[in-house]
Amino acid sequence: MKRLAALVALLATTASAQPVTPPTDPATLEAIRLIDAWADAAQVYGRWPAYSVAIGHKDRLLWSKGYGTIDAAKKVPAKGDTIYSICSISKLFTAVAVMQQWEAGKLRLDEPVTTYLPWAAPKPDGRDSVPVTLRALLTHSAGVQRDSDVGNWNGPSYIFPTRDHLKAEISQHEPLYPVGRTYQYSNVGVTLAGEAAVAVSGKDYASLVTSGIIKPLGLSDTRPDHPYDLLGTRMAVGWSPLDRAGNRTLLSRFNAAAITPAAGFTSTAEDLVRFGLWQIGLMAQETAPATPGVLKPSTLREMQRIQFIDKVNYGSWGLGFVNEPSDEGNYIGHDGSCPGYHTAMLIRPDSETAVAVMTTDNHEVWNDTQQVHRLLDARRAHAFKGPPPVTVPPEDYAGRYTNNTWNNETIILPWNGGLVTLDLPDLKAAENLSFLKPIAQDRFRRIAKDGSELHEVTFKRDASGRVVAKEEFYQRSVRDVSAVK
Repeated sequence: MKRLAALVALLATTASAQPVTPPTDPATLEAIRLIDAWADAAQVYGRWPAYSVAIGHKDRLLWSKGYGTIDAAKKVPAKGDTIYSICSISKLFTAVAVMQQWEAGKLRLDEPVTTYLPWAAPKPDGRDSVPVTLRALLTHSAGVQRDSDVGNWNGPSYIFPTRDHLKAEISQHEPLYPVGRTYQYSNVGVTLAGEAAVAVSGKDYASLVTSGIIKPLGLSDTRPDHPYDLLGTRMAVGWSPLDRAGNRTLLSRFNAAAITPAAGFTSTAEDLVRFGLWQIGLMAQETAPATPGVLKPSTLREMQRIQFIDKVNYGSWGLGFVNEPSDEGNYIGHDGSCPGYHTAMLIRPDSETAVAVMTTDNHEVWNDTQQVHRLLDARRAHAFKGPPPVTVPPEDYAGRYTNNTWNNETIILPWNGGLVTLDLPDLKAAENLSFLKPIAQDRFRRIAKDGSELHEVTFKRDASGRVVAKEEFYQRSVRDVSAVK
């Protein structure tokens, strides 16, 4: 209770951060219940040390939860407000800072970056090329080297360049490609964009992003640094991948130093969803607000518009933002990979939904973040064909089922008047959902992909009337009653 009260008080002092407001509509509640079961199984079977998920819709942070533990002793539970290194998601904050200076008329996107940073001219290589611009840097089309020539991401010490070293080395490197031809992801490139914003703002980088973005948006757990004093209590420790013996080692702390604009931030799943909800709300505005905010709506739309595509090397970029088209809608945001941490935050403007996923494993979470979106979509779009389902008590059947032979476990939960089933773990969960339509108490029809009814599935009860098993094709799966939530 004391922790909750403290959190509420903290949120009350911020400009726009909102507490978690649980959904009330049955569709979202059922979808989140399935997402919770899916995420729990993913963390357990994947043996990821810590795993956090948060979901927001329109202007509300709907749900967050953590799985696993965040300390070296493996005792402190992960939560939705656990702090992780977010690495390359830092680039979104830098891109916003650049565009704030563009709105102020202090930067021009298609001006050579050397106008603002005379020291940032690469070594001539004889190839014909247009100048490196801020637009090229923010779309990773500038042909700039990925990282500095010091250690960077190489353990165990993770040495990053100072600003003086980075400034000195830029002129010693030839470009990898001529500008505008090839997607080449570059931490150095986005750092140069951040340096340009600093040069014209009159502020240091930390002050620029803290006063201009983090505080106005009420992101109280987002920082352009690593709060190592909170390591193991609020901030998750970083772990190595599993070795062949199934063991991990703690990874060394790191300081991104000069490339902080590209990779030096920390945040939480909840804060990143708040950041995403700000974007969703801003894009919904048709006119600029009377009181200037962090950005104008038109500026954010321009940032998220696809401006560079490389189908060979795969890049689909706005200004700082990844914009990945899909059948269900465009995924806009970024992911981050640092030693011991993998994170992602993606919004879908069509569904007005923001999702963030974070882990302390080498498991990439871009797909996980998309899966959460797709599981929400699956419930929103679901409808049983034909006659409506017979009314049954769906909670009687909810829980984990195991058969000790064919899969680890199957989760069965209420779903739109029937049931949804999913074998766990499954990293492609949304594509593999299966549905049961009730035709009588304890009797269901499995539903085909086209919505038609298939064979009958029955549930068995014990003498007390409690459902204890599912039978299908004469195969029995036993219900784990203790797992019912």
